[in-house]
Amino acid sequence: MAARPTWKGFLKVSLVTIPVKVFPATETAATISFNQLHAECQTRIQQKRWCPHCEREVASTDLVKGYEFEKGRWVVLTDEDVQKVRVESTRVINLVQFAEEREIDPMYVDRAYYLAPDGPVAADAFAVMREGMAGRAGIGKVALYGREYLVAVRPHDRGLVMYTLHRASELRSVNQIDELAGVPAKVKPEEMKLAKQVIQSFEAPLNLKDYHDEYTEGLRRIIDAKIAGEEIVAPEVQEPSNVVDLMEALRRSLDSVSVERKRPAKATIAKAAKGRARAPKAAAGRKVASR
Repeated sequence: MAARPTWKGFLKVSLVTIPVKVFPATETAATISFNQLHAECQTRIQQKRWCPHCEREVASTDLVKGYEFEKGRWVVLTDEDVQKVRVESTRVINLVQFAEEREIDPMYVDRAYYLAPDGPVAADAFAVMREGMAGRAGIGKVALYGREYLVAVRPHDRGLVMYTLHRASELRSVNQIDELAGVPAKVKPEEMKLAKQVIQSFEAPLNLKDYHDEYTEGLRRIIDAKIAGEEIVAPEVQEPSNVVDLMEALRRSLDSVSVERKRPAKATIAKAAKGRARAPKAAAGRKVASR
């Protein structure tokens, strides 16, 4: 199914204005969601809007937006009031500054969206700006879903990706974490040397596609097993032990990496294939281990 835009407007760089569409770059369809049921009859629970003053249920058509400016005192804003806020960012992503991509601290990144030209006439200008922005990110603002966001826009394949950013005032200072006050500023050189060796032994080209959501996959196996009437057996989970001797733990880490690297690849592949061949088929009443 083709993606649908959630916003239409213009991307502006100085005097260049390009009609664009905004598409969410992430989706949550793969996650598992649950509904609340009454345990006795397994009926889905209804959540009602209740007015404690009138002591009755309130229809959604009778709801209004209220801002509490004093304790117990509210000012009501209608949809017409909200529409009166007409800043440029409601229709225009105005990039007012450019910087190198690496200057954007990942702490500030919130959500990702794709930008695409709105119509064939805008495609050429869109492509030119994409190529001209190589290695850089444009900073600007846009109003989405009832609030104005600070955004960063950078090239991504044939298009542009726009990140909504947290504002500096939204990030907590690391100095607010009291537990960090007792962390040593300096470490022992021999411990740091071993730690670097352990870290370097795990270095490899990064491909995030190699990482799967094992928690969701495990939930799916449990759900499928319960639907099939199978009994679920949870495996024992060993709690990680506290580090008593850091040097010893680092040395053992290096040794374990060395052992893994010495194992022949064929044996690993054969073992995996053998395990798949022994995988039991679903059958009612059969026990299934939850991984």
